[in-house]
Amino acid sequence: MSNTSARENIFARLHSASISGASYVPAAEKWVPAPIEDKAARVARFVELMSAMRTEVHQVKGDEWIGKLQEIMAERGLKNLVYGQDTDISKKLESAWKGKKDIAPLVPWTADVEEFRDELFEASAGITTTMGGIAESAAMILWPSPQEPRLLSLVPPVHFAVVKADKIWTSFAEAIEALDWNAKAPTNALLISGPSKTADIELILQFGVHGPTDLIVFVVD
Repeated sequence: MSNTSARENIFARLHSASISGASYVPAAEKWVPAPIEDKAARVARFVELMSAMRTEVHQVKGDEWIGKLQEIMAERGLKNLVYGQDTDISKKLESAWKGKKDIAPLVPWTADVEEFRDELFEASAGITTTMGGIAESAAMILWPSPQEPRLLSLVPPVHFAVVKADKIWTSFAEAIEALDWNAKAPTNALLISGPSKTADIELILQFGVHGPTDLIVFVVD
């Protein structure tokens, strides 16, 4: 028997088997979205669940987060802070640090990864903006950009993040709809729910193995 005939026989048997019996299609249950909570409830749940995952959360008003940031850096003896330029918080950071020599310096991300590698890996901390948060899973949404590359939230041992209280949604589905990802989805959206952690080492939960050991979040109202 030729190779062609053998192949045709195999395909014929497969085709016969595919049409002889009805395929099983499981019934899909109707998806019911999580009920949308009011702002106070969303923020409370977000703070509670993030804190449970060893995240340090500070609820502040207006620009109070800047003073709290400087206070924490001084308490922990952090030597510098890497930040992205031309972001929602960069001008406020630069203004608050201007002329001050008694606090750890700001280090702006000004080059590509290869050129900025030494400064990044020597940094004590990094700070990023966020697109918002998700209450039911206690996660922050980050959208890396040339101004705030992914490594800014991954390499420094301490990651500071600023979350606007009115950008905390009940569920991920609600966030996707509110952010209109149907029209413009991010190429690399990140959901961060706490410091880097793994349980691969003898099934013992370890922090800081693949990223920051500390996550400090400012929820700004």
